[in-house]
Amino acid sequence: MTDGTWVAALPEAGRRWAPAIEAAAREAGIDPRLLAALVWTESSFRPDAESSAGAVGLTQLMPATAVELGVDPRDPLENLRGGARYLAQQLREFGTVELAAAAYNAGPGAVRDDPSPYLDDPGGYVDRLVARYRLLGGNHP
Repeated sequence: MTDGTWVAALPEAGRRWAPAIEAAAREAGIDPRLLAALVWTESSFRPDAESSAGAVGLTQLMPATAVELGVDPRDPLENLRGGARYLAQQLREFGTVELAAAAYNAGPGAVRDDPSPYLDDPGGYVDRLVARYRLLGGNHP
């Protein structure tokens, strides 16, 4: 998928996770740079990250989503595999990086109902993720 040069553009905290990100992305059939951008945006590469909403780990999986995916969200490698699969599902359903990122963050139902609040938020989640994806050399217009 990639030649690995994207790893040099990661913050130091992210470089240690690059091999696991690459493996999880390959397994899910997505660009590892996109998964790295997601992890960077969701947790800043902190495997112990927990949100006030209850999302946990590198990819900030919600417990119910982790159960659906059959992964332990507190295990960093399983969390990466689950997050990669969930992101791949959103990419298949929504077709663009922006909409998939919005669905990953807000939930697919919210994006189906009205994606505009998530796409029209300068400096918001989608913009940050896409900017990081581009920084890592992601093939995005």
